[in-house]
Amino acid sequence: MTTSLAAIAPHGGQLINRLAPEAERQEFLAIADKLPRVQLDERATSDLVMIAIGGFSPLKGFMEQDDYELVVEEMKLANGLPWSVPVTLSVTEEVAAPLEVGSWVRLDNSAGKFIGVLELTQKYHYNKAHEAKNVYRTDDQAHPGVKVVYDQGPINLAGPIWLLEREPHPLFPKYQIDPAASRQLFAERGWKTIVGFQTRNPIHRAHEYIQKCALEVVDGLFLHPLVGATKSDDIPADVRMRCYEIMLDNYFPKDRVILGINPSAMRYAGPREAIFHALIRKNYGCTHFIVGRDHAGVGDYYGTYDAQEIFDEFAPEALGIVPMKFEHAFYCKKTLQMATTKTSPSGPEDRIHLSGTKVRALLRDGQLPPPEFSRPEVAQELIRAMQGES
Repeated sequence: MTTSLAAIAPHGGQLINRLAPEAERQEFLAIADKLPRVQLDERATSDLVMIAIGGFSPLKGFMEQDDYELVVEEMKLANGLPWSVPVTLSVTEEVAAPLEVGSWVRLDNSAGKFIGVLELTQKYHYNKAHEAKNVYRTDDQAHPGVKVVYDQGPINLAGPIWLLEREPHPLFPKYQIDPAASRQLFAERGWKTIVGFQTRNPIHRAHEYIQKCALEVVDGLFLHPLVGATKSDDIPADVRMRCYEIMLDNYFPKDRVILGINPSAMRYAGPREAIFHALIRKNYGCTHFIVGRDHAGVGDYYGTYDAQEIFDEFAPEALGIVPMKFEHAFYCKKTLQMATTKTSPSGPEDRIHLSGTKVRALLRDGQLPPPEFSRPEVAQELIRAMQGES
């Protein structure tokens, strides 16, 4: 595929913008009290924002039934474009019953604030077990993504949306770089090849290693941590962001990395979410996307490299973004550097692997993980957070 700047098209060819123009916004505000209301949870609010800013291009709203069913069964939209994860607004029977197809629906966030509108085109039932087994490869409700599906309502509301206002992120306003802005930044820097990196965890040495390997062959790195809803035991977003700042200040070339937040919520859908994350970064303007071990996985539901292998099910030109596949990195005591089995002559006894669970246990006890696993400044920041310090 060509990698000239002009060719980095959003998925579907057009960057969607569903931020209500001021005149329409005022009209919606004027009739706000007359509209039926649906209250969104944190994930649905994130999805609303991502649709509006073009992060989910070509989606203009919550999925209608034909798109939904094809995504669940075949990982494509009704127009044939690859798409791997449903983006739906699910409600209870009681909420759905009074809503009329063809009317406007007021969308409030969890605090009851009016944030958007839905032009209701469909209401439809869906099969939760079918979605769980196809998208998450399990119907085990111990899986956090599956639990969300089973806990939500049985009816999907579909149709185009408008977001009333794009408000600055309450914690990270300077890192709120939406797709139109990231594309402009890449162009201003003259980057023709950009690799995106998805993370919901602080950067450790293995992450740093694969990011720098990628930087050897592309013009720039878009470090794009997810700050939407995650599991309760994941490291909080504000702690992770401080760790990213430490890494960029001390260990990366400042002119070759851009840090921006991804407002999406995690699904923990493993292989399917790897495709989803890649398409999101394509919309932000990335030409490449790093896929490591067990991308977007949880527990032992997915094989170590299932998230890499799923890319082989799509024609490269159909996805339009190049996956950069990396094996699990470790510190090699024989060569005294980070490596993978592709580059290290060591045996298992000379490789330092630390699990996230073990690292969290060390941090809670106030112990620094070995420098082979984590940069000391990052480890100190994590210790302060784990022990409840500000």
